[in-house]
Amino acid sequence: MLHMDNTTAQVFDLLYRLGVTANYTGFFHTAEAVAMCVERPDRLLMVTKCLYPDVAKRYETNWKAVERNIRTVIAIVWDKNRVLLEQLACGPLDEKPKTAQFLAILSASVLRDRMA
Repeated sequence: MLHMDNTTAQVFDLLYRLGVTANYTGFFHTAEAVAMCVERPDRLLMVTKCLYPDVAKRYETNWKAVERNIRTVIAIVWDKNRVLLEQLACGPLDEKPKTAQFLAILSASVLRDRMA
């Protein structure tokens, strides 16, 4: 499962600030996906083929469940803290982001925090 390191702690904090709590399975799937993308940003290029299956393997589920759970997290963030999400995205979002875009926004935010 998920091991707690500095990246994971940063992602957990970010998800909590966005209004997502750990009682959602998607919280952990999203955190794992973001941590993996921080480690290797090229994973964002093939989320369906590589990223979701890798997260699914760690949580003993299938990639479709991972994608669905991340979409649930996106819906929660969109409803609870769209303002912060748009700040992280460095601009307004006209529509709810797709999963890859959402993961890219969160990954970039973690990487920016590291450089600050």
